[in-house]
Amino acid sequence: MAGFNKVILLGNLTRNPELRYTPNGTPVASFGLAVSRRFKQGDELKEEVCFVDIVVFGKQAEHCGQYLSKGHGVIVEGRLQQRRWETEDGQKRSKHEIVAQSVTFLPKRQDGASGAVEVSDHEDLAYDLDEPI
Repeated sequence: MAGFNKVILLGNLTRNPELRYTPNGTPVASFGLAVSRRFKQGDELKEEVCFVDIVVFGKQAEHCGQYLSKGHGVIVEGRLQQRRWETEDGQKRSKHEIVAQSVTFLPKRQDGASGAVEVSDHEDLAYDLDEPI
């Protein structure tokens, strides 16, 4: 049976994007995203926050590194991926992250600007899963 893996998130960056380059020169940016969910429990309004790691490749990664910073709002469309690697002392590690296919920039709340800017590379680039980014 074929699978389907699509994720769409709207949230705010929890840290500035970190821009790096793979050995072959491909730009890779990574950042954290906080996605909030508000709900009512009885008479009380509650908020739950989910923290997600995002990875972006190519030109889009360079744009994220140049124009985004902690607190910026974004809409991320991509796929869920589990990365596995082994540490230098032999411990096995893994983590889930979103590999972004498009990132739509939203204005910072205090900017007062309106509108959104979409930066999209629809390249599905692979990277060495043995090396943490």
